[in-house]
Amino acid sequence: MKSVTLSERVIGKVSDFGPLFDYTIKLVLLASFLELVLYRLLSRLGMHLSKMAATHPWITPTFTTLTEVGAWLLNIVAVLLFLALTLTMVNRWGGAGNSRLVKLGIIGTAILLLLTVGFLVVQPGMLGAIIYNGLTLLVLAVFVSDYVLTHREPLQRALAVTYFLGISGWLYYQIVSTSYSLMGTIVQPPLVYESHRMGEALMILASFCAFLAYGKSQSLSLRTRNRQQRSRAIWFWAVTGVTFTALIVVDYLLERINPGFASAFRQASQGIGWIFQFGMGYTFYLPFAVYVGGLLCWSYTVVKLVTMGRLAGYGIGLMFIAGYALMFSNLTLMVVLGVMLLACDRAKVATAEAVSTSAGPMMPAPDGLMTGRA
Repeated sequence: MKSVTLSERVIGKVSDFGPLFDYTIKLVLLASFLELVLYRLLSRLGMHLSKMAATHPWITPTFTTLTEVGAWLLNIVAVLLFLALTLTMVNRWGGAGNSRLVKLGIIGTAILLLLTVGFLVVQPGMLGAIIYNGLTLLVLAVFVSDYVLTHREPLQRALAVTYFLGISGWLYYQIVSTSYSLMGTIVQPPLVYESHRMGEALMILASFCAFLAYGKSQSLSLRTRNRQQRSRAIWFWAVTGVTFTALIVVDYLLERINPGFASAFRQASQGIGWIFQFGMGYTFYLPFAVYVGGLLCWSYTVVKLVTMGRLAGYGIGLMFIAGYALMFSNLTLMVVLGVMLLACDRAKVATAEAVSTSAGPMMPAPDGLMTGRA
């Protein structure tokens, strides 16, 4: 006689692929975040504050040191990305149930790594940049398609599609603009400005989709029956709503109350936008509150998933740390690695195991024959 036991397990833990993969992915995320802060953001902040260096002598040596540390981290991130991508490709290629689509994406990623190494020796030029960005677009399309096919949740699919369309806006802008420059034509490329703006908006939308797909929890739901959780959720959403409403109308209120302070406030916000524009490619043409909301949703989701050890947390973290404008090859590889890690993460899968039972007294099982483990 046989009984069937149902069990569930989470496919997508970073520790499932061995200690080398585990520590490499964690180091990539940590080093990438520090590189973003020290090199791409604080160095631009130092440039913005350079006009104050005459009256504040500490500005120049401080930001020079931070920029040097960030540049050192940039090289470390590049090496770690090569190792992480190699380990991820090996694990994905040897995994069970991989489709031809996944193997095609792995082959494309390997070619992308070879091109990156080759372009370190030979200058890519315009043609090389077109090939590199075009191959990146194809590789991302393959892995996003695999993600959509293997994930049934509508919000997860919305995250993948929205992010792909968003980053494609930048890649289209680069490919088409470089192609027209290579041909030597003075005609304005079609839809490059519109695709750039639309891509930025979709990237912000993708950060909200990441929260809805992976970050939301019962503790933030207004439908929960737990009074303490409901009270916490009411306070969270009330404070969030009031904060972002205030951010949207603060400029109007300051203009009515104190026009001088309103002008200074606008200049400060423009400085912040300039730093993020040069560091991550965001132009801040949307309301500032939208970007703040996307940042909060992204950070909450990443922290939650990383503490759980989910590959999706590391993937989403790298995808958005790379920013919108992929100005360096390491940022492009960071996006590819992030999408691959996100696709490796799977929902809970129920597995059935047949368990034989020896002949014995006919006594009913107290919990029935069907058992489960969360």
